[in-house]
Amino acid sequence: MIALSLAEIAAVVGGQTHDIPDPSVQVTGPVVRDSREAVPGSLFVAFAGERVDGHDFAQAVVGAGAVAVLASRPVGVPAVVVEDVQAALGALARHVVRRLGTTLVALTGSAGKTSTKDLIAQVLRRKAPTVFTPGSLNNEIGLPLTALSATEETKFLVLEMGARGIGHIRYLTELTPPKIGLVLNVGSAHIGEFGGREQIAQAKGELVEALPEDGAAILNADDPLVRAMASRTKAKVILFGESGEADVRAENVRLTDSGQPSFRLHTPSGASDVTMRLYGEHHVSNALAAAAVAHELGMSAEEIATALSEAGSLSRWRMEVTERPDGVTIVNDAYNANPESMRAALRALAAIGKGRRTWAVLGKMAELGDEALAEHDAVGRLAVRLNVSKLVAVGGREASWLQLGAYNEGSWGEESVHVSDAQAAVDLLRSELRPGDVVLVKASRSVGLESVAQALLETGAEGEVAAR
Repeated sequence: MIALSLAEIAAVVGGQTHDIPDPSVQVTGPVVRDSREAVPGSLFVAFAGERVDGHDFAQAVVGAGAVAVLASRPVGVPAVVVEDVQAALGALARHVVRRLGTTLVALTGSAGKTSTKDLIAQVLRRKAPTVFTPGSLNNEIGLPLTALSATEETKFLVLEMGARGIGHIRYLTELTPPKIGLVLNVGSAHIGEFGGREQIAQAKGELVEALPEDGAAILNADDPLVRAMASRTKAKVILFGESGEADVRAENVRLTDSGQPSFRLHTPSGASDVTMRLYGEHHVSNALAAAAVAHELGMSAEEIATALSEAGSLSRWRMEVTERPDGVTIVNDAYNANPESMRAALRALAAIGKGRRTWAVLGKMAELGDEALAEHDAVGRLAVRLNVSKLVAVGGREASWLQLGAYNEGSWGEESVHVSDAQAAVDLLRSELRPGDVVLVKASRSVGLESVAQALLETGAEGEVAAR
């Protein structure tokens, strides 16, 4: 964070200083909410959760070098006390972003946000210092914490924005007003909470409504609900996609033998070839979105193509492809799942495992509301249509719908199996996997199927595992 005195911070957040001998002392380190991340010069934000109260760690963080605590009550060590810690954190982020004057890029969408954010960051940091959302910290707490990690040297700030209802993204844009706004897609993620795709589109479009006249709205030309958001912004509109009408588009899209996308990138400034290190054709759209942002910020087609071709995965459990010493390949995409990302992962499995035996270890997709049965059934059927060798559905009711969809779509009833939990899936795979097999592991975050991937990587490993 930029250096601010405790007196300045108190004024910005409307707080009172307590147990601070010298209010001119500056916070020169990061703003953190995890007491284990407190370092000399930092500011610790104390949230009172259902299980853990950050105020209980005030003494420890100051002992570790934190300058003070942002708290809702006096804690016996230097503190700025406010009525609402979350609101104060947001106010501090808004103040810092305005002082910095950095170019802020915000993105949202139902699927692919984190992968696209990572691509944008890897492309832009070739041009200038770039700060971006770590992992998926895209809510009213994670977003301001990311913004506060920017410094005077930061040229680009790339922020992922999530939403679980109308007004959420509008609130985030008020904290960190974007210059460039990117909307990837409108899908089924959280449809049970929103009530329908039209409501999801309404929420996602709040991003482009927040853009200034001299800003840029970057919209998916291949998604009608996203493309229609052009009427909701006063900013310049840039379209990306495979449509011939897209300003930034892909031609001659294909997958390499290992399942990595290759295409000809076209931008208004020229064209260049891209072969990605990531896996799955769905990354083409993500790459085009990143390319559109980079083009708007002055990068050439050649620079963008080189950066995209060299970009890797920065966030855990998202299409992590790892080969065991015995030749079994594990595709760990277990961080989260919705119908769109599940279909994309299955297609990537089919591409990676071409000519090999493939396994899809899948669990429930959460927050689908009335669409849950139909969507799980459809994913199970797609696994069979893509000739996945065997679907292993893990868990309760939703998993049984996955398995039933595959069973009804299959020819012999042997294409799928339903197991009770992650350990049962591990036991099954340990007994049946053969060298050369490819295993995809994917479900909503609450299922925790990354444990399956980890157990399989540890199984039968003779020496170090070789990551691809």
